[in-house]
Amino acid sequence: MSDTILQSNDVMDSRRGDIVVGVDGSDESFAALRWALGEASLTGQQVNAVYAWTHSWDMGSQPEDEEQWAQMRHDIARRLREWVAQASQGMTIDENRVKLTSVKATGTAALLEIGKDAQQIVVGRRSLGRVARWFLGSLSVAEEAKVPVSVVRILDDEEASVQDAIANALTPTEETVSYTMPGSPLPRNQRPVVVGVDGSETSKHALRFAIDFAALHHAPLQVMFCWQLKDLGVVKGYENAVAPISVGQAQAERMLDELLDSVQVSSANIPDDFQIESHAFHIPASKGLIAASRYARHLVVGSRGLSGLDAHFLGSVSKQIINFADCTVTVVH
Repeated sequence: MSDTILQSNDVMDSRRGDIVVGVDGSDESFAALRWALGEASLTGQQVNAVYAWTHSWDMGSQPEDEEQWAQMRHDIARRLREWVAQASQGMTIDENRVKLTSVKATGTAALLEIGKDAQQIVVGRRSLGRVARWFLGSLSVAEEAKVPVSVVRILDDEEASVQDAIANALTPTEETVSYTMPGSPLPRNQRPVVVGVDGSETSKHALRFAIDFAALHHAPLQVMFCWQLKDLGVVKGYENAVAPISVGQAQAERMLDELLDSVQVSSANIPDDFQIESHAFHIPASKGLIAASRYARHLVVGSRGLSGLDAHFLGSVSKQIINFADCTVTVVH
């Protein structure tokens, strides 16, 4: 399984506020629910499992009287309890800290309203841009929410079998081959948390979120600044010329050091043994961070990206990362 996340306000307190998770009985929402319960088992937060439904979906015909409405609410509550019990197997979860909420609404509307004051919203999706069918839509939760949104990705078995078929069709050998993605040889729980930064205020929020998250999970943190010359502003000595890559690299490293200094001073909860490293790479942010996701347990990025027509035709950096990253992604506003 691999996963994905999105958005934060000011300095993060990972133990404040509920974790709101969208559920619908699908494999992807089960993965999201289990991920949310796992986080809550570490932080002590309350989990609010939200089931949004409409009579036009799979709930059958719309109830005609109050008795039928009461029976439908009872059936939904039973489903929610069953899903939570299944998802929490093997975990130590205080059932008093799990809230079950059903609402007649679209999933997007329900999660945005119920999760507006949450510490984060958690949803699930399948690989390669196929999002959970009922609530995520065209990333509307990720775009509109003002709190972190966790998008937990699972591998689509049908898609994996098709990838194997492609690999065999294009490999001139009689031996059966299997499609495999390159990645880290380490188990996912031993990989680092990676955060992408660019020097902006948004990336400072992302860095604070990543520090809190990595510290909570006792994971090392790798800070990445994927840069192009246009991201560096005016380079001293090259006000009227294009700076060489080596000069740009030095400028990017200075910007990264300044960002780390400013954020670490204001983050009082960093453990003494906390491991943090930083890197600047001359590569477009989406390409660099998607590559990094193959070697990370969790990827945190800011919401800055393309806007206007560029975003419409090309997709923002955060959207590209959500669609193609191999691990959990947090996009922070």
